[in-house]
Amino acid sequence: MPEIKNLKKAAKRILEAIKNKEKIILYGDADLDGVASLVILKEVIKNLRGQIFAIYFPDREKEGYGINLQALNYFKAEAPALLIALDCGIGNFDEINLAKKIGFKIIIIDHHEILNGLPKAEIIIDPKQKGDKFPFKGLATAGIVFKLSEILLKEKLTQGLKENFLELVALATLADLMPKVDENLNFIEEGLKTLKESWRPGLRVFSEIDSLKNYESPLEFSQKIISTLNAAGQKDHLSEAYLLLIESDFNRTKNLAKNLLEKRYQRHFRIKEITNEVEERILKKIKEKIIFEGDFNWKLTELGPVASRICHRYQKPIFLFKIDEKESQGAVRTPQGIDSVKLMAKCGQFLETYGGHPLASGFKIKNENLEKFKNCLIKHL
Repeated sequence: MPEIKNLKKAAKRILEAIKNKEKIILYGDADLDGVASLVILKEVIKNLRGQIFAIYFPDREKEGYGINLQALNYFKAEAPALLIALDCGIGNFDEINLAKKIGFKIIIIDHHEILNGLPKAEIIIDPKQKGDKFPFKGLATAGIVFKLSEILLKEKLTQGLKENFLELVALATLADLMPKVDENLNFIEEGLKTLKESWRPGLRVFSEIDSLKNYESPLEFSQKIISTLNAAGQKDHLSEAYLLLIESDFNRTKNLAKNLLEKRYQRHFRIKEITNEVEERILKKIKEKIIFEGDFNWKLTELGPVASRICHRYQKPIFLFKIDEKESQGAVRTPQGIDSVKLMAKCGQFLETYGGHPLASGFKIKNENLEKFKNCLIKHL
């Protein structure tokens, strides 16, 4: 079977960086797929005695999605260095150009839809890029990174380490709503098999928490973990989910997990509130082809789950957005058969940025273009 394009090339470049003691910076999206991908690659590099000089997760509420100027300013003092972007970067054309000017060499490992060509990174891994003959295009980024880890570690990938990585891959694949077929099905089955007895304290802790002990299946247990990790916030540019997953002290993991559980309950309450608010608004617009709503008081990180609920209920494209002073950022969910990224591409002239998956994506837009964007979407639907 053909392998993912540039996978061996990236492995060779990482090994070269480790050998030459180059600075390595890992930049991951703050969702669970980005966090899991970064944890796996960090531990692989550590096993190979490489050093990570900086780790960064962007705050979606303040910085938006992907590589951004604030982040580049944060670690530009580390240049020259090898910057590896995980679960993001495929649409960051200007930011990649700036990063190269600063002095970074860049590897992008992503799985999102490709729009308007590729940024000028040294190496790009994305099964959806032109010329990639790997037949299965539905991997989460964590699944791609696991394949990379097999090449990097070879015989050093012990059974225990493999099981541990696959637990993270399974959670990331489920969290990112990747299709449960082909290799993903294997990743999920293998990863969930050892999840409750994981030797990673940040995962094993969930089987010790009373409110999570009773579950009917490994899948149900995994969903409880996912919803808890998805409630994570940020501390000094590090995701709280990341901090939990890398913690080696079991007692500290209990405190971290309990904190995230409390945030999870608060998040669920807020998601329910926003869902009810949106449904009240659309009562008088029930015949409209799309649901297109925004608010100053909504949090961007809560809009994806709200949009998913409403999309499931009404089977319409859902565009929900947080309104800021000059720009808005939004989450998009569409029913089967409607590609949200291709739909937004037809109205790209009104957007600052956009991208993601066919059924789940996001966008940034100037407020003055909101109504034009909505009308364009309805026209092209």
